[in-house]
Amino acid sequence: MALFPLCKTPTGTVRVTRIQLVLYCFLLSLIIYFLHGRKTAASVKSPHPNFHALDRGGVMTARMVVKAAVPQTPVQTPWGAPLVWGDTRNSAWRRAKFAQQGIRAGLLALVVGSYSQFVRRFLTSAEIYFLPGQMVTYYILTDSPRSLDPPIELGPERQLKVVPVAELPGWDRLAHRRMALLADAIKDPISSEVEYIFCADIDQEFVAPVGEEILGDLVATLHPELYGMPRNTFPYEVEEVSSASVDEDEGDYYYTSELYGGLVSEMYTLARTCSLLILQDQANRVVARGLEESYLNRYLIDHRPTCVLSPEYSWWDSALAADVPVQRLVSLGRQCEAYDKQTRERNKC
Repeated sequence: MALFPLCKTPTGTVRVTRIQLVLYCFLLSLIIYFLHGRKTAASVKSPHPNFHALDRGGVMTARMVVKAAVPQTPVQTPWGAPLVWGDTRNSAWRRAKFAQQGIRAGLLALVVGSYSQFVRRFLTSAEIYFLPGQMVTYYILTDSPRSLDPPIELGPERQLKVVPVAELPGWDRLAHRRMALLADAIKDPISSEVEYIFCADIDQEFVAPVGEEILGDLVATLHPELYGMPRNTFPYEVEEVSSASVDEDEGDYYYTSELYGGLVSEMYTLARTCSLLILQDQANRVVARGLEESYLNRYLIDHRPTCVLSPEYSWWDSALAADVPVQRLVSLGRQCEAYDKQTRERNKC
């Protein structure tokens, strides 16, 4: 058996066999690989960025603009409610189930001030994509009924009802009053006319089918910029003096106020409860960081939704928005907020 000198020592030259040399090289390579792997792993940064927080008064402050990593698409929440993605087999089953029943649904939007510019685009797109084939009543709460002249042509079993409201100048005032206006409208006339009611921001556009898969007793929609993000990035209200305050150990998701709904009775309870909490904070001169969205999230923590819609049903193109298979309802208003100044001007935001 051949011998090879390995190194010299004070006592002489050490000689080893070929097998010992091969074994030595193998062990040495394992040690180098292990040390390199540990160093690489230790240097990897967390894939979860900090979401920009809402300052007091609702002003957005960017911490880090990194798009959320999209997790695998779960179809169920931790408490067993369906998490809806429109093209899944479960959604197809839900559409078939509700289509056989035949339902009466309402879609409500508040149109005040300059927001009247969005009403025709919203309704025209809803006619194509919102619950096609079902009986739908559009409820437009507005301080400018003439903005709907001439009337928009609607399909069979679709109707439009205009509910006049007092002028509400300023976004802050509007946000504080919307829940109360929603509760009043549900009480009369909505409760006697439809089974389900969905509340949506008017500055949105339906761009793909939104069918019966969205129906449930209490329905909430995941915020597209916070889907897949860690819990500590959710902009819940943290001030304990606020009725919308959320403790650190509370909350599963962060929901957007762009679209939510459910059975008329459930929605009346939601709107009424949130409006009372808002009034309570107003009396104490407290302003929640996310305005009405803060109260909506507080309510949905205490009363978990029976159906949760994925960000497909509330989306806009921004550096933070998670990728989705299909964009179904796009927020034009929040899209403009995501633009830089030059792009805003070009798109007349």
